[in-house]
Amino acid sequence: MKSTTLFSKSIRYVYFFLLLAVFFTVGLANPVQADSVRAETDAAVQAALSTIDPGLLQGKSQAQIESELPISGAYRDEITPISEDIEVEVGGKAITATIYRYLSDIEIMQYRGDILWTCIAAFLVFLMQAGFAMVEAGFTRAKNAVNIMMKNIMDFCIGTMVFLAVGFHLMFAGPDESLFFLGNTAGTQWGFTFWLFQCVFAATTATIVSGGMAERTKFTSYLIYSVVICAFIYPMFGGWAWGSLLDGNGWLESLLGVGFYDFAGSTVVHSIGGWIALAGAIVIGPRIGKFDKDGNPRPIPGHNLPFAVIGAFLLWLGWFGFNPGSTTTFDGNLARIAVMTNLAGAAGGISAMLTIWALFKKPDVGMTVNGFLAGMVAICTAVDCVSVGSSVIIGGVAGILVVLSVLFIERTLKIDDPVGCVSVHGVCGAWGTLAYAFFGVETFSMTVLSAQLIGIAVAFAWAFGCGLILFMGIKYTVGLRVTEEEEITGLDITEHGNEAYSGLAIA
Repeated sequence: MKSTTLFSKSIRYVYFFLLLAVFFTVGLANPVQADSVRAETDAAVQAALSTIDPGLLQGKSQAQIESELPISGAYRDEITPISEDIEVEVGGKAITATIYRYLSDIEIMQYRGDILWTCIAAFLVFLMQAGFAMVEAGFTRAKNAVNIMMKNIMDFCIGTMVFLAVGFHLMFAGPDESLFFLGNTAGTQWGFTFWLFQCVFAATTATIVSGGMAERTKFTSYLIYSVVICAFIYPMFGGWAWGSLLDGNGWLESLLGVGFYDFAGSTVVHSIGGWIALAGAIVIGPRIGKFDKDGNPRPIPGHNLPFAVIGAFLLWLGWFGFNPGSTTTFDGNLARIAVMTNLAGAAGGISAMLTIWALFKKPDVGMTVNGFLAGMVAICTAVDCVSVGSSVIIGGVAGILVVLSVLFIERTLKIDDPVGCVSVHGVCGAWGTLAYAFFGVETFSMTVLSAQLIGIAVAFAWAFGCGLILFMGIKYTVGLRVTEEEEITGLDITEHGNEAYSGLAIA
């Protein structure tokens, strides 16, 4: 027994020392081998660099150029270097290595093209402020036209300042960077460009809310909630869905491994605005005379439907910046996205007209206008990846949906939404976001559908919940609604001391 035990122990010791020898040998060999591979890689990289235009290196070493790299692409400029992956051959095998260089003349032109196109798109989206003002004013009564114009002026002015100060940071700041008052992006051309494009999107969200609460909201209260929307409610959800567009990382972007997808904001912009408007319309209540004693809705006609149509066409024009501009790059995909936007709008207008015509025997202009707006709201999510036929279907369904939604909200829910913004932006924005799972991917996936549904639900819970808290807070502090006398007289005189149509008898 003893000899067997001793033999077993001897075998173990031998085995242990052999392992030590192997580890020792590998430990010595690996650094040498690694150093050899590294040296060969460096030599291969240097050989590759020798074939590059010397102007792209500016006589600097790779270490010197690397030290000048911006923190992220968010801080790029035409004079800052870039990193580029190249394939080099090491030991007879192709491997990927990284080199650092400055932009070529062609790349600088592309960079400037990106800036130019994104700025032009931002200017077009800014024009949508005029469109929203005219649509809302046309769909409401003459005695409130000045008030509506003032609201659309101030939500852009206020939205610009608070998005600069706070909102941009909440939406796009990375873990190590502050974007309060633009932060380090103020030192780059792209930083200004990107901020401008995002600023006009933020203002669009705020102005959507105006329509749902038109003709009975105190002007001071409107200013307060415009601040909160542009500084907090919109940027927070926007960061969850779009944070990686700059230097952040939104949790919805990696949802279920596929990510919540919303290319141009069917949910991020439109539904967020629509659901906040729904909360506001509920809290503030209907206009005087909107419902009879039995709860049946009464029509309150808009004072200038041609005005509303012109405004809607301005919105259509602005959408050619809203959707194609969301690429933020100057490339050939712009025309394709513009065409899909146009098709969805046209299909929405036709289907809404046919729907209201079938229901009420008249092709109503207001519903037709809301139909083409709904079509373009719905297409925003998947506009970059759907076919011609899919765009027509998405827009056409939105046109039918907006008519049915307006009737349901007014007749069943007894909510007074003077311009139909909850239906156009909230409901049809959700439809367009959902439609991506059916039309925007090559193969239908329950995972993609689930991610879209979760994103839609989170948007509703966030915007509607925050909206209720915001409007209830305003209602029980400074007051949300004007007095009955002021509402009957009209907000133009009582709030602003002006008349839209001086000298004319108006109601």
